Amino acid sequence: MKKILLISNSIVFGYGYLDHCADEIIDFLRPVKTVLFIPYALKDRNKYTNIARERMNKMGINLYSIHQQKNPKEAVENAESIFIGGGNTFRLLNELYKNNLIGVIRKKVLNGGPYIGTSAGSNVACPTIKTTNDMPIVEPPAFEALNLVPFQVNPHYFDPDPNSKHMGETREQRIREFVEENNTTVVGLREGAWIRIENNTAQLKGLAGAKIFRKAKLSREYKAGSKIKFLLNKNKS
Repeated sequence: MKKILLISNSIVFGYGYLDHCADEIIDFLRPVKTVLFIPYALKDRNKYTNIARERMNKMGINLYSIHQQKNPKEAVENAESIFIGGGNTFRLLNELYKNNLIGVIRKKVLNGGPYIGTSAGSNVACPTIKTTNDMPIVEPPAFEALNLVPFQVNPHYFDPDPNSKHMGETREQRIREFVEENNTTVVGLREGAWIRIENNTAQLKGLAGAKIFRKAKLSREYKAGSKIKFLLNKNKS
């Protein structure tokens, strides 16, 4: 049974790193106490790992990084759980391909290994990274990602400021363009929100809600606490 936790962002205003979702992570991983961290989305992997390790240690969880292992594929195969952090989604996906980890991570999670993603780590859990907010600073071999869930996530989603004089495209416009061309549901996951998938159920949780976009349908708001199991039914949400 899949266990997946997709978090919009790792830092919320007024909170420290992972503070807003620490209790959820502890509960989600229980009884697992060891996490394999994948810091590929940032350039300085040692610094990123130290930040993540320090925070996880405060939760009673031991964290070690894949970039410090001799064999990344074996590290995934032997991991109790996986945590992919945020940063640039294109760089992250490129490194996953470069290290031949797409298939092995997917197999691990589909066989029940707990998966946590924040921001870019949530993006790569989707069928593709086409709904990321990031610039393509590198070119991965493909846009196809881990495909752990049948829907797309747009992390850090926010509504336009009605008082702003900015004339550029809004986040909502860009997502609507995606669903015009793709029959895949998109979850605009607001900062402070996350999706927990477990035992064939999905729930929206956290400090905020989400806006869900579907092809040829009006977008709909969902509050924290909403049951969103329909997202798990591919092309039927």
